[in-house]
Amino acid sequence: MIKQELGLKQQQKLSPLQIQTIKLIELPVQELEQRIRKELEENPVLDDNPPEKSEDGEDDAPRDVSLSEINEDDPIPSYRLKVNNYGKDERPQYNTFSVKQSFTQSLMEQLGFRNLTEHQRSVAAFIIGSLDEDGYLRRDLESLVDDLAFRANIETDSEEVASMLKVIQEFEPAGVGARDLRECLLLQLRGMRRTPDVDNAERIVSEYFNEFSNRHFQKIMNKLSLDEEQMKAAMGRIVRLNPSPGGQVDDSYNDQAQQIVPDFVLNYEDGELNLTMPRFSIPELRVNKKYADLLLEAAGSSERQKKEAATFVKQKMDSAKWFVEALKQRHNTLLSTMQAIVDYQREYFTDGDESNLKPMVLKDIAEKTGFDISTISRVVNSKYIETHFGIFPLKYFFSEGLENQEGEEVSTRELKKVLQECVDNEDKRKPLTDDQLVTEMSNRGYKVARRTIAKYRDQLGIAKARLRKEL
Repeated sequence: MIKQELGLKQQQKLSPLQIQTIKLIELPVQELEQRIRKELEENPVLDDNPPEKSEDGEDDAPRDVSLSEINEDDPIPSYRLKVNNYGKDERPQYNTFSVKQSFTQSLMEQLGFRNLTEHQRSVAAFIIGSLDEDGYLRRDLESLVDDLAFRANIETDSEEVASMLKVIQEFEPAGVGARDLRECLLLQLRGMRRTPDVDNAERIVSEYFNEFSNRHFQKIMNKLSLDEEQMKAAMGRIVRLNPSPGGQVDDSYNDQAQQIVPDFVLNYEDGELNLTMPRFSIPELRVNKKYADLLLEAAGSSERQKKEAATFVKQKMDSAKWFVEALKQRHNTLLSTMQAIVDYQREYFTDGDESNLKPMVLKDIAEKTGFDISTISRVVNSKYIETHFGIFPLKYFFSEGLENQEGEEVSTRELKKVLQECVDNEDKRKPLTDDQLVTEMSNRGYKVARRTIAKYRDQLGIAKARLRKEL
């Protein structure tokens, strides 16, 4: 039996302006510039060229207007739209973080200097493309032979693949192309100038890697007839090696050299924090005079073609109006959110001391600004701020909180910093266990459970006590 019911349902529908604003809020400043360029290319109504001068030297546009003043019924009073929150200098100086040359690009460049046949070069290039982000080759040679045949139509054998892998293992950074940590360390040691401590280090890694991994130092000393000083010297060589050679070169942003441009700049002068949003190369947007004239000319006309042209221009002008208004709303939303973060963490931003970083979650800033948590999340994502003590992603300033022994809430970042200090100051001959770290943290005024210590230790990349043991 089919049953029908009649009811009312309230459903909120986002306007084009709201959708546009949400999309723009998510973009960091560099992607925003690209988005504006794309809009300029696709919407002929928008124009970022300076207004033309008339014969008397005046701007063609007599006064600044908002696109909101333009509608179908009213004449167009001006052809220029000026967004008021742009500075005078379209390209002020700004600081950036340069991302290093791509890992793959670096290896391919080195491959180009080798005297190889075209076939050998193709095999080597395939191997380079098979390396993981740490610079290791995690695949066996037979699998590579099969992949070369099926995916690249290159006939080869495991001997040739091994030969080309050996060539790649001679490239910089040292250790690249290794198939495991042991081989990675050996590749680096074999490239060093020969000294007794390098020779001892190579023997330890080559012959007693398991004992080395498990910190069985006395057993290694007995096997190799080394005294404590010789063992320390050899270990000093090993611990300075790079276990992740691919990590020296960044593959961010799809293997292209990029820059991180801060969306915000925070200056601290005379005890005051001053937050700004430099405009960089974001253009000033106006209504294109030619298309505005077309709309005026077609207004009230009964000719079909002119009406169609007017409809087209009107649609483009509506789109331009939404886009520019969305840019304004993005600016105001980002600035309000960042100012709320600065106000919340004022003590931290004055000196950059991590211990002054208060516990803060998205909800805290949402309550201060009146924005939704989802909006705060979009603002925080992929945005950076330049301060007088460094450039940081906005996510850096958010952390959960726990109570100390006085009942005061402290940030997890502060707890991690204290935990790191405890490990840094421990006796490396007898590293602190997690239970002992709980006691040590308690002595410093922080009540933290053992499982929390283990979690934070993992997040900080601190090994278990047994693996931190040194001579």
